[in-house]
Amino acid sequence: MNKTILVTGGAGFIGSNFVSCERQRNNRIINLDILTYAGNLLNLEQLNGDPDHVFIQGDIRDRELVGKLLKGRQPDAVVNLAAESHVDRSIDSPESFIQTNIIGTYHLLEEVREYWKSLPAERREQFRFLHVSTDEVYGSLGPQAPAFIESSPYAPNSPYSASKAASDHLARAYFHTFGVPTLITNCSNNYGPRQFPEKLAPLMILNAIEGKPLPIYGDGLNVRDWLYVDDHCEALHTVVEKGKPGETYNIGGRCEKTNLETVNALCALLDEMIPTSRHVPHCSLITFVEDRPGHDRRYAIDCSRIRAELGWRAKETFESGMRKTIQWYLDNPAWVHSIKTGAYREWMLRQYGAGKNEDTPQRASK
Repeated sequence: MNKTILVTGGAGFIGSNFVSCERQRNNRIINLDILTYAGNLLNLEQLNGDPDHVFIQGDIRDRELVGKLLKGRQPDAVVNLAAESHVDRSIDSPESFIQTNIIGTYHLLEEVREYWKSLPAERREQFRFLHVSTDEVYGSLGPQAPAFIESSPYAPNSPYSASKAASDHLARAYFHTFGVPTLITNCSNNYGPRQFPEKLAPLMILNAIEGKPLPIYGDGLNVRDWLYVDDHCEALHTVVEKGKPGETYNIGGRCEKTNLETVNALCALLDEMIPTSRHVPHCSLITFVEDRPGHDRRYAIDCSRIRAELGWRAKETFESGMRKTIQWYLDNPAWVHSIKTGAYREWMLRQYGAGKNEDTPQRASK
């Protein structure tokens, strides 16, 4: 049976990919996004003219708007992807993270609670609120430590991860206190099409194509678990359909790599995919920059639970997913141009200085 889903943050990277995946399943989408720097209507261009995708520009902190959407559109589920998510930005300016990730989630939960209580018993039983979070809430792992599981203690180390941890706790509390059928997912590093180029994968891809330095924090040995965005979207769909209210599900790609390994792998793929580039070998562009404050050494996700209980597992390998990602950026120069001439460049100038030239190393999150 087709559903109506209210997706918050549906013009962002994960959000737009999730919206596209759900439309392919013929689920109707109400898409609420405030369109900050990372929200981009070009991400939704393929849905232009689709009557079952309704976009509304707005803030999850606007309770009147959220309440009207819930009452007027009568969704069967809410998937909360609205978030500030860039660690470096949270270090530079934490307030927007507190406002969106904590206050915004609180306002959204309050309106959802009122809406859920008003539903007929059968619809109330079937309704779900999915809060999408990150592995960063668990803090940092040692080299030989076991991967994070759902019961791992929270130990966030950046304003971003602290704000997401707080929002996770709110979602959990609304289930245990009020009975709202909330679900929480904590995912590892996503990559794929339409990712804003401040994150590691797209920044490295685009810099390499242009022959710019490939900046890596510190010694490059920080470890991340990589997850292709379509696999993540499939997992989110599975949790909405099959997840048990009140529970948390960790979503990972079972693909741990150091940042240096990741960038070298990207460079090797670029060498193969654009062999005529004058920047081959692209790994010669790698440069090391000063480490960022509070940089977590290692994240790793144990996704055994979602596989055992709900039957989900990642389909893409690191190589196949990264190959698709690189090809998308090569095939979509207009999207890249629109990003690089907008808020993205303004942010880079403010962060790294207006006096620096275009070849100044640019740092990526994670």
